[in-house]
Amino acid sequence: AVSPQMMSERNWVDGGVSRRKVLITSGALGTTGLAGCGGQSGGSEASSGSDDSDSGGSDESASSSESDDSGTESSGPSTALLNAEGSSTVYPISNTGSSYWNSNAPPSDGEYWGANDESSVPGWDQLSSDGAGDMLIADYFASKFGYEPSEQRSSPPFPTTVGLSHSGTGCEAVTEGLVDIGNSSGPITAELGWSEEEAQNTVVDNVVGRDGQPVVVSSDVADAGVSQLTGEDIRGIYQDEITNWNQIDGIDYDQEIYAIGRAEGSGTDTSFRLNMLGGADAAMPGVDTRFGQNQQVAQAVAQNDGAVAYMALAFTGPEVTPIAIDFDGTLYETSRDAENTIFDSEYPLNRDLHMYTLIEENNPDGGGYDQREAAFVNMFLNEFGQSVFVEGNNYIPLPTSDLESMKEQVSSVATEDLLMP
Repeated sequence: AVSPQMMSERNWVDGGVSRRKVLITSGALGTTGLAGCGGQSGGSEASSGSDDSDSGGSDESASSSESDDSGTESSGPSTALLNAEGSSTVYPISNTGSSYWNSNAPPSDGEYWGANDESSVPGWDQLSSDGAGDMLIADYFASKFGYEPSEQRSSPPFPTTVGLSHSGTGCEAVTEGLVDIGNSSGPITAELGWSEEEAQNTVVDNVVGRDGQPVVVSSDVADAGVSQLTGEDIRGIYQDEITNWNQIDGIDYDQEIYAIGRAEGSGTDTSFRLNMLGGADAAMPGVDTRFGQNQQVAQAVAQNDGAVAYMALAFTGPEVTPIAIDFDGTLYETSRDAENTIFDSEYPLNRDLHMYTLIEENNPDGGGYDQREAAFVNMFLNEFGQSVFVEGNNYIPLPTSDLESMKEQVSSVATEDLLMP
């Protein structure tokens, strides 16, 4: 797995085998009167690959809300390990969040969670006014969903772990009850071939950020003066109609094109086909090789002449150069400050980043979370989470209206609201 520190160094800077049982808690959600479900996901091996769960924990952890054989239930939400798996694009966001959660840092740690004499994390003023000033990070967000603070650094109310695979695997794992959260950079409808109705009846779509999915070229191509392509150029390359860089108008570089694609089933591949080629099943005969993860794509671009690829923003860098793209006369540049930029929501390759949770089939309240899932997802849906976990990994924060909508969705089972002002 790739650590958040390694992700930061790579950032391109502009200029169980079954569905989880339903475990209804009583009295833990205070004034909302809405019960959550504290079910556990089996099969923690599905989330191997994370190194951020220093506080330990496993799927065998005792759940204080689990029903015993007599059918009685004890109060209190589950403290079992929360596991996530899936997209390598969403991984930097989810895994950095997991690292912060498991640290359970105190508010005196101004560079990591709270504020001190030298620094303060983004969004701290808002969080502090809501009571965060006296709480450790995981204690604070977990308390919104009925958890008692542990008041111990590196000992959160429940541990978290994030596995690295790809979107299709994450979507399958969450729907099969193997993990609590399925990370995906493509819509689950396209990943699993579902209808919108099936998706809405099975999972909750927690959108935590956006990616201005770039097209990148190797350093030799950039050095030859290739700083922009048209959408038609890119389509021609991936449909095997353009095989040498000198076949593109205005490019005087005699070099065979080495077209790199993501593995079929990855959200990056699904999104690229949908947005660039018009369908999730669109043919791409021009692909020379495919890789399962963004990290592998970045390495291949850096090591091969004539390379072009599509990937996530978090993995671009000096040897993996994003290019501007002209779509039907509108040039989307790679600078955040440009009039039209790949960071805009209007950019045709812009895509949502998802953390899917399973809707419990027998939950009488129709909720899509247990309290662990809601507490963890909630951490990403405020100024602090968007700045540190989303923008901090070179992704695009949600517009305020979308953030409020996502926040309302999760806060429907919270003891308190923590809406953006």
